[in-house]
Amino acid sequence: MTVLLTGAAGFIGYHVAEALLARGERVIGLDNLNAYYDVRLKQARLARLQGRAGFAFHRIDLADRAAMAGLAAAHPQISRIVHLAAQAGVRHSLQDPYAYVASNVLGHLAVLELARHLGRLDHLVYASSSSVYGANQALPFSEADRVDTPLSLYAATKRADELMGYAYGHLFGLRQTGLRFFTVYGPWGRPDMAYWLFARAILAGEPITVFDGGTLRRDFTYIDDIVAGVVGALDRPPEPDAGPPTRLLNIGNHRSESVATLIALLESALGRRAVIREAPRPRADVEETFADIAAISALTGFTPATPLAAGIPQFAAWFTAWTQGGGGGAAAG
Repeated sequence: MTVLLTGAAGFIGYHVAEALLARGERVIGLDNLNAYYDVRLKQARLARLQGRAGFAFHRIDLADRAAMAGLAAAHPQISRIVHLAAQAGVRHSLQDPYAYVASNVLGHLAVLELARHLGRLDHLVYASSSSVYGANQALPFSEADRVDTPLSLYAATKRADELMGYAYGHLFGLRQTGLRFFTVYGPWGRPDMAYWLFARAILAGEPITVFDGGTLRRDFTYIDDIVAGVVGALDRPPEPDAGPPTRLLNIGNHRSESVATLIALLESALGRRAVIREAPRPRADVEETFADIAAISALTGFTPATPLAAGIPQFAAWFTAWTQGGGGGAAAG
């Protein structure tokens, strides 16, 4: 099986590539290596993939239609796509909105167009986000909930991806699964995420900004669990029923925990106390996320295996090695 993987140098993309290669798949990785966060981290992830049997990398921007068309022409054997490339970050979408439309909307459209012209393709799995639930109050969040109250442009672009996917399923029979990720964390993670920012500041003795006294709650999901869900969904394409062959699935830990708990676990794992600076919650941030995972569990047997209390020490061990290594690619995996 040949899998096209966008965002291959990203946090989730790197780990999904590792899992697919480990089971003998051929992976064609795409990434534009943009500078939203330290490119050295992306390059270090990529270095661990390059040279592996079955892995090939192309530095391509999804918005480059000619490059995407050339890729499809060069690799007609692609049978599945895992589309994880996106402009991430809820709050950053307030500062650079055009980047989100270019990457998340036009980029997603480019992947849909590529997918519908691949004659051997049987499944497209793409990254959506728990952010689409926006101002929803009912917990846990269910795929059946209405999602028409986004609280950020990032959330709106992810909902647009889901709607475009539905249209392509209706028009072209394109089989798709959209995965609504819930606060993914772990080794090789993203430096813009709260757990990373907190860890860096704690080790440096700098203050961390904590909103609403640490009462905000998130469904923190460890990267290994996320990868298991992505691969499990990839292996089970939807079948045409009464409607388009598209579906949406939550993928989370099914446990909502406070930011205060996250900080306490980081303090314990890093052996230092945090210096806390309190602030009110930004308008783009939701109060709580909590995933109903019944649908993905029924489909794939997905069962999260790593609670936050076990995952944070694993992240902290990697993070300490990474920072002590000066950002080099030889940090612990």
